[in-house]
Amino acid sequence: MNAPARFPRSARLLSAADFAALRSGSRRLSGRCYTAQCKPASGSGARLGLAVSRRVSKLAVERNRIKRIARDSFRRHRHLLGARDILLIANPSAAQADNASLHAELDQLWQRIATLNAPGATGTMRG
Repeated sequence: MNAPARFPRSARLLSAADFAALRSGSRRLSGRCYTAQCKPASGSGARLGLAVSRRVSKLAVERNRIKRIARDSFRRHRHLLGARDILLIANPSAAQADNASLHAELDQLWQRIATLNAPGATGTMRG
């Protein structure tokens, strides 16, 4: 049986400097509900930062649901992402999306990010 996926402190972007570094000079991948900014990191595993503003939803319960789903999905896919810092920004359409569609979009997003890490990957990725 697999051990439960964890989201330790070492897997989180915590400082303002980490977020600022991702906002400049990072790769951007977009979907309908989320935009991801990512760049290679010096650590051993992927780290996640979340940005869900009041512009997405004025209701805290909605913003928390969007973040909870993103954290859960990241925990399950972290081992595929390699050493990357990822800033996940929610779009206003995420508030209207149901949980299943948010999970599905995140699954595709993690696969696209993992492809960026693939050794010998050729071609370009359109974000």
